[in-house]
Amino acid sequence: MSDEDKRLDEETGQYTTGHSYDGIEELNTPLPRWWLWTFYATIVWGIGYTVAYPAWPMISGATAGVLGYSSRAEVAEDIVAHEAKNASLVDELVAADIAALDPASDLHRYAVARGASVFRAQCSQCHGSGAAGAVGYPNLLDNAWLWGGTVDEIAYTVEHGIRNETADARYSEMPAFGEILTREEIAALVSHVQALPNGGAGGEAETLYLDNCVACHGDNGEGMQELGAPNIADAIWLYGGDAAAITQTITNARFGVMPAWGQRLSDADVRAVSLYVHALGGGE
Repeated sequence: MSDEDKRLDEETGQYTTGHSYDGIEELNTPLPRWWLWTFYATIVWGIGYTVAYPAWPMISGATAGVLGYSSRAEVAEDIVAHEAKNASLVDELVAADIAALDPASDLHRYAVARGASVFRAQCSQCHGSGAAGAVGYPNLLDNAWLWGGTVDEIAYTVEHGIRNETADARYSEMPAFGEILTREEIAALVSHVQALPNGGAGGEAETLYLDNCVACHGDNGEGMQELGAPNIADAIWLYGGDAAAITQTITNARFGVMPAWGQRLSDADVRAVSLYVHALGGGE
């Protein structure tokens, strides 16, 4: 709009902007000075902030700021302070016989609380936030343990893992019977395994079981913890107990892997999370 379209409004004493909407004119009322000064102050503050603190993104990082502040460093300081505060408990935990700890002791309560944090950060992704597991990931709330559920056995499993590349990992390997047996024989084995809680299917199916499976899973399917062979007669299934899932297991075998957490966690964290898992209720 040109200046010719602007006029002085007699009622308010303010000039119009020259804009008119359906006969309604817009007044060009100046902003209050306090508002303008506040606005200018925020600009100055914003520039000062970007100079003093990390702010502008660069190719491989951000401007550091003249004050050298770092949120990572602040968190690191908090962690150091926290660890220093609990140093005596940590030393006790590392030196203690965790299997003999009194559940009513301060050390046991501290270990379980610490273990809960470790579990949420490192273990819940596979075993679930409530430790109930999922297909292929064991439920840690029941009493079905492949490698033993005492505190010491759990600690060994956590520290060394299962079927990973470390020398001390728990290790077992089931043959892929699809390369050994016919489909009909595998189907017969499936029928026997599903019938194990009631004594088995008998006949040829039982003979196949005795010839191929009993060495690891036992006469009645009770399993062997020293071999990591699961109990297949208790209706607790890691990969599913329907015919299709059992057929897949027998045909191709399973080979689940667990990391060796002893390479990633401190001794105190390994012990703490082991006590936490044991305290969930499924530990032996």
